[in-house]
Amino acid sequence: MKSDLIADMRDHRRVSAAPFRADSPVSAKSDQQTVIVEMPIAMVYNGISTAVMMATPNALEDFGLGFSLSEGIIDSPEQLYDLAIEEVTQGISIEMTVSSACIHRLKQRRRTQTGKTGCGLCGVESLDQAIDEPSPVVPWCPSNTAIQRAVRGLQDYQPLQQQTGGGHAAAFCSADGDILLIREDVGRHNALDKLIGAYSATDPSSAGFILMSSRASYELVDKTCTAGISALVTLSAPTSLAIDHARSAGLSLIGFARSGRHTCYNLGQSS
Repeated sequence: MKSDLIADMRDHRRVSAAPFRADSPVSAKSDQQTVIVEMPIAMVYNGISTAVMMATPNALEDFGLGFSLSEGIIDSPEQLYDLAIEEVTQGISIEMTVSSACIHRLKQRRRTQTGKTGCGLCGVESLDQAIDEPSPVVPWCPSNTAIQRAVRGLQDYQPLQQQTGGGHAAAFCSADGDILLIREDVGRHNALDKLIGAYSATDPSSAGFILMSSRASYELVDKTCTAGISALVTLSAPTSLAIDHARSAGLSLIGFARSGRHTCYNLGQSS
């Protein structure tokens, strides 16, 4: 299932740019800067193109598996029989083979969608499709010490962000706050899908929480719940719907996680 066709070095590239300073009458001389790569990546199941995500071309096997799990296309990694990465003229195609039961369910959903950066609802055909109830999780909350330890260590695990300043990160942290897995992408929900794919290939029974470099939107809460992880910590604010879904599912939700402080919006309780 693993492919080396798309190297992680493709997740960034050099471009010419002319920086401007307010205290200078003219722009500085053009220079080379490193930028994050964003490109169309198609999710194709049994020959059926189902979604096109604008994403960063790294950890694509994790992306395909994680997207399939978090979107409910498959229920377990065993239902993904094969995965191949293909470069096409317009971008990259992740070609996946899933069980007949999964492809039948996918056809019933009729969810051909085009996803843009930060978009979680593209392709939804009506309002009654828009918001699903999150999967309940086992109530659990990381300690304040663990949260702070993970937050302090996050930057050291973000090479793409350090090079480009344009990436989001999703990390799986142990109950003690050690960062065990991390994935980066131009889109926060893509980074989380990649992390879920990597996490599902390890020991998904291990206790821990997700730490994200972004705000907490409802789809991040739902994807965390679908992965069976009981706590989500983000560096920025949660939305109202993220809080509602966290409380409904029993997910611990912590926002504004910075060095020395964080805010708890739900502590492993369900409404």
